Amino acid sequence: MEKLKLILFSIVVLSLLALALYWSVNTIQSGTEYVASQKVKQLEKENENYKKEIKRLGAELAILQAREEVAAPIVEKNPEAPVATMYKHQTLINELQKLIDENILMKLKSNGTRVGTVQKFLNIYNNTSNRVDNDYGAGTVSAVKAFQKDAGLTADGESGASTFSKMIDWLKKQK
Repeated sequence: MEKLKLILFSIVVLSLLALALYWSVNTIQSGTEYVASQKVKQLEKENENYKKEIKRLGAELAILQAREEVAAPIVEKNPEAPVATMYKHQTLINELQKLIDENILMKLKSNGTRVGTVQKFLNIYNNTSNRVDNDYGAGTVSAVKAFQKDAGLTADGESGASTFSKMIDWLKKQK
């Protein structure tokens, strides 16, 4: 009887060991499977973050569209009101218009950011990338003379209201 108990106990222990072995083989991941599962978890987390970002940006877009819709009826109510046209080089046009409004005259040896405005225009007009040094030197004078000649102005190399107006007209024609 003692042998029978020992045999039954051995069978139970071996069964438990077999069950534990089966469980460990089926549940333990290999290194590559573990890395892959961690990568999936990381990507799912990033995906959730992107979804939150999309919602936030959608809300901002809705606010901006609402503001635009609020401003739009003003134009619709008064169809005869002038509509501002935006040009490709609108910022430069605005700077040149400011020079006209302030009655600025530039000539050889002038300097400052206002000269830089003329130099920016000349780079666009001549399709060059010369340095904008804010100094109305000989190079700027000759480039202004060439523009004035092309525009039908007196080519004196000095930039004043008529030259600035022609520059603005030329910029408005650019697409």
